[in-house]
Amino acid sequence: MLRDAIRSLAEAKIAPYAAAVDEEARFPQEALDALVANDLHAVHVPEEYGGAGADALATVIVIEEVARVCVSSSLIPAVNKLGSLPVILSGSEELKKKYLGPLAKGDGMFSYCLSEPDAGSDAAGMKTRAVRDGDHWVLNGVKRWITNAGVSEYYTVMAVTDPTKRSKGISAFVVEKSDEGVSFGAPEKKLGIKGSPTREVYLDNVRIPADRMIGEEGTGFATAMKTLDHTRITIAAQALGVAQGALDYAKGYVQERKQFGKAIADFQGIQFMLADMAMKIEAARQLTYAAAAKSERGDKDLTFQGAAAKCFASDVAMEVTTDAVQLLGGYGYTRDYPVERMMRDAKITQIYEGTNQVQRIVMARNLP
Repeated sequence: MLRDAIRSLAEAKIAPYAAAVDEEARFPQEALDALVANDLHAVHVPEEYGGAGADALATVIVIEEVARVCVSSSLIPAVNKLGSLPVILSGSEELKKKYLGPLAKGDGMFSYCLSEPDAGSDAAGMKTRAVRDGDHWVLNGVKRWITNAGVSEYYTVMAVTDPTKRSKGISAFVVEKSDEGVSFGAPEKKLGIKGSPTREVYLDNVRIPADRMIGEEGTGFATAMKTLDHTRITIAAQALGVAQGALDYAKGYVQERKQFGKAIADFQGIQFMLADMAMKIEAARQLTYAAAAKSERGDKDLTFQGAAAKCFASDVAMEVTTDAVQLLGGYGYTRDYPVERMMRDAKITQIYEGTNQVQRIVMARNLP
């Protein structure tokens, strides 16, 4: 029922704008409005804070179905979870009440600020500083590759509070868009997910109350890594969705396209390509859903399973979308058909929330 409801909504209210959103590189406001109106923009927020209280698997299905028609739009529910999960996992009760309520209501989105110009895969090498000043912290630094920056109202920001301790000297804070000293860079010009703004976030003497720290001082990096264990599964869901969307489109196309007097779907070479695509998507789906169940239960092997789901599903997404372009031939290479957008959008799933090379390091260190 959940999948049917989201698929209907996505096809009616999100899909019609996907090509224009990509072409114009603009935020998918229609998708946000539709998701908020149907309470699907942040389904993970617990019921006690006014949210839908959806479990990790339901959240994955929402993201998957939105990504099937528009990956840019799927970043709305995905990044709302990424940005707010540190608050859910480690925040004080006051912090949860203050920020999860507006998020659940659709009054403000949440973004996640971990990466920096010189700290990507090596996030512990960040330079953004937070210095205590009485009842406040003062933040200075630059965060890069921040999804939905400038659109989101709230930002979970990781900053160094004790430079002598490396990862154990990093703390997490909630910064608001309206805080004095917060500004944004120009939107990045990207290969794909053009509808999701990616910008730098500048923190120039941003003074925030001390109670906006998430958890204890020095626990920010641990919270960030714990968050990614759960949210990498949402990237797997995006990858799964875009792969399914590409297969669905290609499957319809090959049944209509005729060459040598018959539909190209009748040729065994084409059938084998479709069979391989469907098989790989199904394997990715089972891995992703199992990882979502582990996320919900907090299983000990979550770190391995989350990395495995993200890595495998995103590799599958890149392969399947590339094959879909091939199946459409010359048409697949044009912007008149959605598969070239899907191929461009799929690429980022191999890169963000930890590159697939980093996922393999994570898996190797956490072999079951």
